[in-house]
Amino acid sequence: MKVEQNKMVAVDYKLTVDGKIADQSRPGQPLEFIFGTGMLLPKFEEAILGKEPGDKVSFTLEPKDGYGEVIEEAIVNLPKHIFMVDGKLAEDILFEGSQVPMSDAQGNRMMGTVKEVGDEHVKMDFNHPMAGKTLNFEVEVVSVRDVTPEDLQGHCSCGSCGDHDCGDGCCDDHEGHCHCH
Repeated sequence: MKVEQNKMVAVDYKLTVDGKIADQSRPGQPLEFIFGTGMLLPKFEEAILGKEPGDKVSFTLEPKDGYGEVIEEAIVNLPKHIFMVDGKLAEDILFEGSQVPMSDAQGNRMMGTVKEVGDEHVKMDFNHPMAGKTLNFEVEVVSVRDVTPEDLQGHCSCGSCGDHDCGDGCCDDHEGHCHCH
């Protein structure tokens, strides 16, 4: 069976960025997704379209086909006092490179990365961590099958979620949306 629209596809993958492995599937835990439903980058899906189990493909995505270019307006200085918890500065999260979940004035949740901690301000970057990066993928199609009713019940089988274990493999934003990559 070939990779095509609305098939359940499982792939082993390795993502290399700037010469280092940025992400990869775990042995025996391929990334599983329904092809063509917007769960993965369109150019990633395009690269495996028509492939069969056992097929391997390597490809490179420029930033415009990956997570976009860096948007300078998404790097902002925020007053340090907004990082107060129970009257104390949340120093455990205020260090360069720390990823901090935040909300904007409209209640939209987003992840920011601490770039710099000053005396009165914290410089936060709300770009995707892979924005501006060239993505080098090595992918092997593990399996292709028809979608089952169970697959459509909102379950997500990511295999990995960046640097943390999501337990059931689902990168959940706690609103029922899965964020697979």
